[in-house]
Amino acid sequence: MNKNILTVVIFFISIANYSQETQKTSTFNKIKDRINVSLESNSQWYLNDSETGDFEEEEKLRASSYLRIDYQISNRFSSGFQIESYVPEPLFNYSKLFDKKIGIGTFYLNYKTEKLDITLGHFYVQFGSGLILRTWEDRALGLNNALRGAKIIYDPTNYLRLTTLYGKQRKGFDVSNSNIFGFETQFDIANALQLETLNSFQLGMSYVGKQEEFKKEAATGVSQPALEIPELVNSFGAYLNLEYKSLYSNFEYIYKGEDARLNNITPNQVSFSEAALFDGNAITWNIGYSRKGFGIGSTFRRLENMRFYSERNFSNVINNPTSDLSMNYLPALTKQHDYTLANIYLYQAQPGLTVVSYESPLIKSGEIGESLDVYYNIKKGTLFGGKYGTKLNLNWTYWANLKSTYTDPSGIPYFVGDDLTYETELLNFDNKLYSEINVEMRKKWTPKLKSIFTYINLNYNKGFLESKGANSFVKAWIGIAESTYKLKGGKSVRLELQHLSTNDDAKNWAGGTLEYFFNSKFGLYLNDSYNYEESKITENTKIHFFNLGGSFTKGSTRVGINYGRQRGGLLCVGGVCRPVSKNTGVTLNFVTTF
Repeated sequence: MNKNILTVVIFFISIANYSQETQKTSTFNKIKDRINVSLESNSQWYLNDSETGDFEEEEKLRASSYLRIDYQISNRFSSGFQIESYVPEPLFNYSKLFDKKIGIGTFYLNYKTEKLDITLGHFYVQFGSGLILRTWEDRALGLNNALRGAKIIYDPTNYLRLTTLYGKQRKGFDVSNSNIFGFETQFDIANALQLETLNSFQLGMSYVGKQEEFKKEAATGVSQPALEIPELVNSFGAYLNLEYKSLYSNFEYIYKGEDARLNNITPNQVSFSEAALFDGNAITWNIGYSRKGFGIGSTFRRLENMRFYSERNFSNVINNPTSDLSMNYLPALTKQHDYTLANIYLYQAQPGLTVVSYESPLIKSGEIGESLDVYYNIKKGTLFGGKYGTKLNLNWTYWANLKSTYTDPSGIPYFVGDDLTYETELLNFDNKLYSEINVEMRKKWTPKLKSIFTYINLNYNKGFLESKGANSFVKAWIGIAESTYKLKGGKSVRLELQHLSTNDDAKNWAGGTLEYFFNSKFGLYLNDSYNYEESKITENTKIHFFNLGGSFTKGSTRVGINYGRQRGGLLCVGGVCRPVSKNTGVTLNFVTTF
């Protein structure tokens, strides 16, 4: 570890620990009140397993650790930094940008008054719903795409907010080779015009520019199309949010400027994905109604070529599975599940543009779809409500590939510039990718016993979504029953049973979880997922994917340990996914703040 970093860490930890143990001087008490330190470490020891196979990587012990220190300098000034360690190596399937490195990942200095908020250093930001720009950190996915530069938020009135920013996006412990500019204005129309009949009426407009130099000399000796690559890519967005009594509506439109997609850049070669420039756009519309005991909401979204990266050569999703240098937020708008078998067939957003195969061809230009959520509480004292009432939730989702007309690129080698062009239809839902019906019932039986019952029926276009060729649908249903029973002395036991059945692909799976809490601080669990019928997913056939572990919490400190197997596939958090490989090992999680 760098000596300067180590000195800073020891200094701040010493101050925090000393201030917790002594009340002798007011100086340390003031520091204690102004400083916040958090430490998180996630480590895993990967093991060879006769069922899941040997762990072939050289380094079997891996860890990703984060030390964050924030200090309130005064009423208006605050600062902080985050030290990150990925030694001896980061967790398996994390971005290679962090391999075997330790250093300061982010730092900032902030000045804030009632009307002005200025940040220098690293910062996180979101324009609208994030379709045009969102930076955030998610340690479970190994993702941190913060911008380093300056952000200014100014509120001249109580109905107007102006945000402007400049920065370079984080790239491991370095920054990208591009400049990011942004501006957003948020105007509260209801407040400005004193429209008291409206709960909320807001208009937002945003601009994001990406300036990235393209060096033609990099293509020396290679036949490449004569493209005029734009140095500045301009994108624009607008959204309108309306709330009236029990009704709400949110509409957003994004236009992303033309740019090229690069597959590879070396000193002697530049490989284009296509011999053309393409722009992109996105439309989302949320509308709903809610009152006590009932709610209904619908979401429509259309994405066309909306992958947005701060460097062009990271834009090919096949070569960038961890979405490094992604500038916008494109979650899958499907119901998020906490159950293992419900996460085998996961839909991942398909923003395009991706050419997976030139022989079929399998070309993805974007997605179009919608979802519907209905919530209803059956009243207490009725036949189906019982003594404590019953909560019902129905979710329906449908997603399709954009109906598009392409040039025929057959016969042209993969990763070589070609004459691909395409046109899409605005509203066409014919090319089905995924559909799901989810019914959930939550029932409290007694003051000590409550249950959740879930039924899922889905259609999953495996051939298209997993880039394996022509349309090939998997039809599956999943049934889940979960009950929690409270015992005396703060103890509780939770039992969860699951079953997945498909027409042919994964055949039949059974799963379950048994969890026992001795008190609110200490608990143990055992879960297992088993493909008990011969499966076409050969790598997962008849293997018990079990996990045995527990957690202990005291104050602001939590320790968790787990031994077991991880099924290969997608790991998703908040609708954003990354691929993970099948493995076996011991995992240790440690989180504390002081």
